[in-house]
Amino acid sequence: MNSQTIAVIAPGDMGGGVGQALKNAGHDVVTCLAGRSAESRARAERSGFRDLPDLDTVVGEAALVLSILPPATAIGLAGEVAAAMVRMGSFPAYMDCNAISPASTGKIAEIMAGAGAPYIDCGIVGVAPGKGPQPTRFYISGADLAPAEALAVDGIWVKELGADIGRASALKMLYSGLNKGRFSLFATITTAAASLGLMDELGEELAFSQGDTWKYLQTGISRLPADSERWWPEMEEITETMEDAGVTGDFHRGAAWMLKLMAATPLAAETRETIDTDRTLAETVRVFAAHLNGRTDQ
Repeated sequence: MNSQTIAVIAPGDMGGGVGQALKNAGHDVVTCLAGRSAESRARAERSGFRDLPDLDTVVGEAALVLSILPPATAIGLAGEVAAAMVRMGSFPAYMDCNAISPASTGKIAEIMAGAGAPYIDCGIVGVAPGKGPQPTRFYISGADLAPAEALAVDGIWVKELGADIGRASALKMLYSGLNKGRFSLFATITTAAASLGLMDELGEELAFSQGDTWKYLQTGISRLPADSERWWPEMEEITETMEDAGVTGDFHRGAAWMLKLMAATPLAAETRETIDTDRTLAETVRVFAAHLNGRTDQ
């Protein structure tokens, strides 16, 4: 594999892990940290990113640009990168790796087509490279997938889904709709149990009849607020995907509501690195339940 310059925007938990895997494989990994947090800067430094001053410089040096951001910012970044490409007269392949609907990835494809840049639709499944027992899966679709071959490194599997833009994003939406939708359902049920004063009784029954579910609830629910601000827009993208497929989006509209509730609590200030691992399920859902009153926006 030939080494090349790959831009990763931005070095969050997933972006940092992807960048580290690419760096370990010999690629020159660049980003632009202007306006990023101290935490992102520290992560980028640990992962061996090369910081460039602006997006113009990024598109001038990179052969491939990976957008790995919260879904709400995906279209905006694509517009900024496309404008930088036009200014520089440099058109690297652009791969959107965010948790967005096929409709949203279609909008980004149009932005890149307008700039004259190749576009690859991508859906990432799994945790960041190096953080789990399985490789991170990059599902991709588009007319020209050759630039994505550079991502086939240790810790990442690249899986092609054909030429149609939207197929990769749709698969990501389906997977997340099941996975994160399930987490949100668990949080909704336990929050209702706390509100109704039945948390102990529900826990006793689950421990008896659904031990695996009860075991997950003990640790999993307390970890959700740290991701809630990123995940509720993803649920809205999934809602759009479901309705475009002709099925109800109400399940994931409800999941978005629950994640917005979490995001309004003090627990949302945590990051994956600062989660209070000693906080119990009961303590967590009491915080959620305390924020139920007065929520009239949904």
